[in-house]
Amino acid sequence: MTSRTNTNPPVNELGVLVGDADEPLVRDAQADEPLATTARRALWWSIANNLVGRVGTTLIGIVLARILVPEDYGMYAVALVALNGLLSVNELGVSLAVVRWPGDVSRIAPTVKTVAIVCSGLLWLATLFAAPLFATALNAPDATRVVQLLTLSILIDACTAVPAALMTRGFMQRERLIVDSAGFFVSSTLAVGLAIAGYGVYALVWSALIGNLVNAAFILRYAPRSYPFGFDRKVLPELLSFGLPLAMASVLVIGMLNVDYIVIGAHLGPTQLGFYLLAFNLAMWPVNMFSAPARRVSLPLFARLNAGETDASAAFVPVCAILLLVTLPACVMLAIFAEPMIRVVYGDKWLPAASVLPWLTVLALVRVLGELVYDFLVALGTSVTNLALQAVWFVALLAVLPLAVTAGGLKGVAIAHAAVAVAVVIPSFAIVLRRAGVSLRAMLAHFSRPLTAAGIAAGAGLGGVLLVPDHRFVQMALGCAIVGLVYLAIVYPMRTILKSPALGST
Repeated sequence: MTSRTNTNPPVNELGVLVGDADEPLVRDAQADEPLATTARRALWWSIANNLVGRVGTTLIGIVLARILVPEDYGMYAVALVALNGLLSVNELGVSLAVVRWPGDVSRIAPTVKTVAIVCSGLLWLATLFAAPLFATALNAPDATRVVQLLTLSILIDACTAVPAALMTRGFMQRERLIVDSAGFFVSSTLAVGLAIAGYGVYALVWSALIGNLVNAAFILRYAPRSYPFGFDRKVLPELLSFGLPLAMASVLVIGMLNVDYIVIGAHLGPTQLGFYLLAFNLAMWPVNMFSAPARRVSLPLFARLNAGETDASAAFVPVCAILLLVTLPACVMLAIFAEPMIRVVYGDKWLPAASVLPWLTVLALVRVLGELVYDFLVALGTSVTNLALQAVWFVALLAVLPLAVTAGGLKGVAIAHAAVAVAVVIPSFAIVLRRAGVSLRAMLAHFSRPLTAAGIAAGAGLGGVLLVPDHRFVQMALGCAIVGLVYLAIVYPMRTILKSPALGST
């Protein structure tokens, strides 16, 4: 139950819409306020929103995993593949123009609204008829109705495309906290209640749809203004020239981050897919926890710097280093304590997910870097480069994952994902960043201490586990504490990065 796009997640782990993908922020309301002050305030509200949402959905996910069976999760994953694919193209990327538009958005908002709703309606009608073929292809024909129902969310997303973009444009993260919290409360309460009542996978589907409706109601309530339907042929080419490359890139991202679901579903069935889904959700927790809130602020930072006197590339390195600093220890803990954590938290029936989790944490680290690179390139206006990067990633996975699932099952898919991320994707990022003016030498200088600290902390944590070999909970608690303390002691001198001149100049 997770969004797997390489952009800001359109749905959370309960399938509830939590924001539009690719959110470049442009401040209208407080133009007289320093950007650093505005961004800092928005960042803290975004962090609070993300903390409440991620912790809440994790706890609810644990409860649901204790009630539901892996096959339920597998069928839901099939529907999420379809939903995420539709969300990546349902408004052709044009809502991004509302957020990024340098002047009065009233010129384009009516056209954006019309394009979003018309395209989403046509896509859902097509999905209604294509769902049986899609579910059968993923070896889960019983998921047909699940796909048809869950993908109704794209219609809700289309109705809120412009209002949500306006909220993002205005850094309205405090209001976004209220919106997302309301959707989470309703969806999680319904999900648990329906699961206890025996609705199985439909507990997830109906709770997600109703949670999305609640979100939509709050977004319409808080949106700065409302626009009527309209269609201006003069602005449409400009909107499409900006949005289509990003929409195409999003399609490739969806393919890249869901080809493993498709391969596992087709070869191993929904039950094994359920195990993989749980492991993927856990592995992506650091990405969703740390990267998502930072991206709601980092992209406007890059965009403003690029438009001003300061080089945006000078800000990329410290922002990336900060994300790496907080993401690394979480990934280390998930990787080395996968087995005791899954056994204690989710129960023995989910234990097959433990062999997959360590490898997927490698993918999580690369995704943190990838999401920041994606936003950096969007801020520079190089949408085509993003498209090329996602194409390379997708083609590499398409080549190796079918072989990996045949040779190694679930674990083989996870290993292949990690191998492609390290051997193909990271070098591609390095090439693109260097061409954009980012100093790779500076990146290595900033990354060396956190990476060294992560290795030492992992060794210390594993050593601590040996002290209590027969107590899973104590292993997990003691090991995580050791990892955290050792890591913090080594990286503590890097606290000064928060006062980087590149960030302060905003």
